[in-house]
Amino acid sequence: MAPRILLARHGQTAWSLSGQHTGRTDIPLLEEGRRGAKLLGERLHRAPWSGLPYAEIRTSPLARASETCALAGFGERAGAWDALVEFDYGAYEGMTPTQITADRPDWFIWRDGVPDGESLAEVSARADEVVAWARSADRDALVFAHGHILRAIGARWLGEDISFAARIRLAPTSLSVLGWAYGSPAIEVWNDTAHLEV
Repeated sequence: MAPRILLARHGQTAWSLSGQHTGRTDIPLLEEGRRGAKLLGERLHRAPWSGLPYAEIRTSPLARASETCALAGFGERAGAWDALVEFDYGAYEGMTPTQITADRPDWFIWRDGVPDGESLAEVSARADEVVAWARSADRDALVFAHGHILRAIGARWLGEDISFAARIRLAPTSLSVLGWAYGSPAIEVWNDTAHLEV
């Protein structure tokens, strides 16, 4: 079996709801986020995934991701991994894009980065580390993490520059699958939230 990686974005938080950049601020899930995490877990424990018994599982150590992992039923199998923490937004932590563009009208995170935070090159290098790990063995990998780092992983899995991440948005508690098509890296599923529609 060719290695695949399943990407689970954490559940809804107050800041993901308001659109605030939530990097290293360790805020909890909302009740809606906890419900979504349980529904995601139910989906992953049914066919065709059947609990991913042979998958290697990692989670961001931040509470919103690790709690999503635990509520989905994978907490005991998951290892925390700093490579999966969210983009360090530096001076823009907690701000919305509207607040940022009030001062910088042409600002675009995937081109301009952030002041006093992590560079795009650093985020790309972390994404490459996750991609290399996921491809290191013929088994599925499952990660629980955050919107921007997961989008960066998606871009780098495809061999694209990190700026490609701007084109592949992710909703809270979404499921995505990166695999292969005709021997080349491919998106199998992206931003799937069907499990929330109950």
